[in-house]
Parts: sequence; C-alpha cells; structure tokens
Amino acid sequence: MHRVWQFSIAAIISTATLSSFTDRAAASEWGCEVLLCASSSEPSWRSIPACHPPMHRLISAMNSWGFSWPTCPEAGTGKPGYEAYDDCPAGWSAASGFENHGGRQQNICVQVRNICDSRSGGRTGCEQTVTMPRPLRQDPYYFDIRQHDGNVTRHWFSLTR
Repeated sequence: MHRVWQFSIAAIISTATLSSFTDRAAASEWGCEVLLCASSSEPSWRSIPACHPPMHRLISAMNSWGFSWPTCPEAGTGKPGYEAYDDCPAGWSAASGFENHGGRQQNICVQVRNICDSRSGGRTGCEQTVTMPRPLRQDPYYFDIRQHDGNVTRHWFSLTR
C-alpha cells in the first residue's frame, strides 16, 4: 500500500512538472511569436496573416484578470514599454496639463512666446505661454532588442486590429 501511495505521488509530481514545463514552453513560444510579429514594421503585423492568431490572442488576453505579458526569454526581452505620447513639435516642450490634480503624465506641449515688439523696450509681461494637446503615438508600444554588437534597436508597434 505504501509503494502504491509513493508511486501515485511520484506520478502526480511528474505530471505536474511536465505540464508546467509544457505550459512554460507554449507561453515562451507564444511570447516569441508576439515579439517577432510586433517587431515587424514594413509591413506591420496586421498585414501578415500568420501574425493574426498570436496577436489577436494577445489582445484578447490583455482584457483578462491577472494578464501577464508573454515573453521570449531566448530573445532577452521582457514585456514591452509603452509611451502614449509622441514628441512635441520643434520649439515646444512636453508638460503636464494636470499640475493641480496630481497628474504626472506630460500630455501637453508648451511654448513660451514673446508677444511684445522690439519697440516695447524690454517691458515685463511680454511672454505668453501657449499650449496644445501633445500628439498621440500611432504605435505606442515598443520592444528594445539588443543586437549582436551590443546596440539596442527600438521597434514600435500598435495593438489596434
């Protein structure tokens, strides 16, 4: 009876270990598919039919409670970064439009302009602060992929179907 019990426990542990390994291998494979598809820029993943299943699976999974981004350890990348806003135009600076509300996201572009002409003699009060909404990135997610020479290449992508 004792040997049957030991055999049963060993079988359960072996099955659990094997299924855990299989789950991790499948998750790693999925993560590598996501990385490969997301890093495709010309054309984007949306134009590659083989990329639709892993990317649509990712988009659906992101709405699940406890979602964990699938990773590709073989590529040395983790989950991607995210930057919602694009750079401000030249001559403008990024700033937060929610200073009084505890906001830290730099969601506006600011420019200080001199509104007085040269005849005003350097009068004070000649500066005007102009703001505009900061442009949103078309592709807000990114992977930083380290090349063989040590340089890092950033690949931007979107999860819009």
